[in-house]
Amino acid sequence: MNTLRKITSTIPKRHYTLGPRLPTKLLNPKLGAAEIKYVSADEALSVVESNNDIYVQNHAGAPNVLLDALCRRVDSANLNDIRMSHLILSGRCAQFDPKYHNKIRSNSLFTCGGNRKNVNSGFGDYTPIFLSETPALYNSGALNVDVALITVSPPDERGFCTLGVDVDCSLAAASNAKKIIALVNSTMPQTCGYSTIHSSHFDAMVKTDEWIGFRGGDEKMSDVEVKIGNIIAENLVDNEATLQLGIGAIPDSALAAMRNHKNLGIHTEMFSDGVLDLMKRGVINNSKKTFMTGRVVTCFAFGTKEFYKYIDNNPEFYFAPCDFTNHIDIVRQNNRMTSINSAIEIDLTGQIVSDSIGSSIFSGFGGQVDFMAASPHGFDGLGKAIIALPSRTNKGQSKIVPYLAKGSGVVTTRAHARYIVTEYGIANLWGKSIRQRAYELIKISHPDDRENLEKAAFERMKVMPSQK
Repeated sequence: MNTLRKITSTIPKRHYTLGPRLPTKLLNPKLGAAEIKYVSADEALSVVESNNDIYVQNHAGAPNVLLDALCRRVDSANLNDIRMSHLILSGRCAQFDPKYHNKIRSNSLFTCGGNRKNVNSGFGDYTPIFLSETPALYNSGALNVDVALITVSPPDERGFCTLGVDVDCSLAAASNAKKIIALVNSTMPQTCGYSTIHSSHFDAMVKTDEWIGFRGGDEKMSDVEVKIGNIIAENLVDNEATLQLGIGAIPDSALAAMRNHKNLGIHTEMFSDGVLDLMKRGVINNSKKTFMTGRVVTCFAFGTKEFYKYIDNNPEFYFAPCDFTNHIDIVRQNNRMTSINSAIEIDLTGQIVSDSIGSSIFSGFGGQVDFMAASPHGFDGLGKAIIALPSRTNKGQSKIVPYLAKGSGVVTTRAHARYIVTEYGIANLWGKSIRQRAYELIKISHPDDRENLEKAAFERMKVMPSQK
């Protein structure tokens, strides 16, 4: 029985609105399509007009060569009211420059560094949404796509390309676009899974050898981050667990501390070089995964140049849309499913802020809530959902607070909160009352903040230091 039949045999039909149905429109060669020839980026982008909706592929797949040409098109034709939608974008992303305010407006489904200033100054938009639901925005028509700008691996001898290391919602957006402009990038890995598009569906193809977005590989972890990673690895990650890892130094530090674990697996929305290191050591082998045994399952990846070379045409890695990878009924099939995510702030009741700093938007929902909801409810009953954060900010302010900062948005609710980890230990909030949660969280706060937190807890909920 193949993998898809296994999925459909264990999930009720009403729940099966997953990725494998999406690519069929773009997977098969387009009947009667003329041979698509390569053109310049400027010629390809000449189809864009004012009042167009444009989708831009995300992460490492951000087609910066096409975005440069788009900006030149806006300048030369004096276009306006160009509306973009995307997740995180890497690279120079010329469209974020202030000169394009009031001409190009980006709607971030997960705010990236390039668009963060625009969002918080009113020149860009942010749409809060679970990563698992982003393909539905395009499939339902809630977000229109006149032109999709994507990056693909070079076509094979039969004309098939892949979306490489970024499938997430890009496959859905391209499937529903009126026109598709493909940047054929020689550095984009060919990936296995549901990431294939036949080149006959492209309205224009542009060649480039410019490297896709990559990590430098020299990121340093702080002592606090290393300590948090060690606490998670030593106390919360079982041998034979299947891992989901969010973005950031803390999930990376947790991976680095798992070198003595055995038979780990990966089912996640994203991964990076830390996973490869453990695969090469034999720690991650996916042999005990109960869903798609033997394969890393993901919807996007971001890493070093060597990382991309390792992934290229490697069947160990299965790339699929995020409504597949993050679907609760898919995630729950993994035994010992363990999700590790980070946060910006948490209050004494367990409300978790991950997308904003006060009223300023910082990032987005991503897959945090998808996995926080699914992991503890695995069919084996052994899953864990972990939120990790330093006890203090870089400015010495407590990240565990009596009340959330004004304007902060709750991403993960206090009902979702399970294990909270700082460099001072672990607080298990599940099944705890509000007063008990406050007590547990104060214990893992910075020692210099505990007295003030105890006073605040008493004022808010009459919690005494000795109460449990």
